[in-house]
Amino acid sequence: MEIELADAVEAVRDELLAAAVRGADSEIAFTVGPIELEFAVELKVDAKAKGGFKAWVVTADAETGVSRGRAHKVKVTLTPRHRDGADLLIKGGSGPGDGPGEVTGHLGR
Repeated sequence: MEIELADAVEAVRDELLAAAVRGADSEIAFTVGPIELEFAVELKVDAKAKGGFKAWVVTADAETGVSRGRAHKVKVTLTPRHRDGADLLIKGGSGPGDGPGEVTGHLGR
C-alpha cells in the first residue's frame, strides 16, 4: 500500500478537525501546538508531478524491503492555525478563534 506524503499530512489535518468538532461542547480547550511528524519516504519518478518526483510514505512492513539507498527520513513540523492566524483550539464556541471554523468538505470522506 502506497501513501503519498501529502495524503499523510492531510490525514493529520482531518483528525485535528474531527477532534475540534468532537470537543465543540467541552468546557476545556486545548491550543494545538507544533506537531512533529517523522516519515520514512521513498522518492519515485512521477510523470504527472511538476518536479518529476513524488514522496511516498514507506509503511513499517515495506520499510524492511526498501534498500537503504532509496529510503529517506523526513521530519516535518507543523503549527496548525486558523486562516486568520489565530490558534486552533480543540473546543467549540461562538466567538472568533473558537473551534475549527468551517469544516464542510474536510470530514467524512
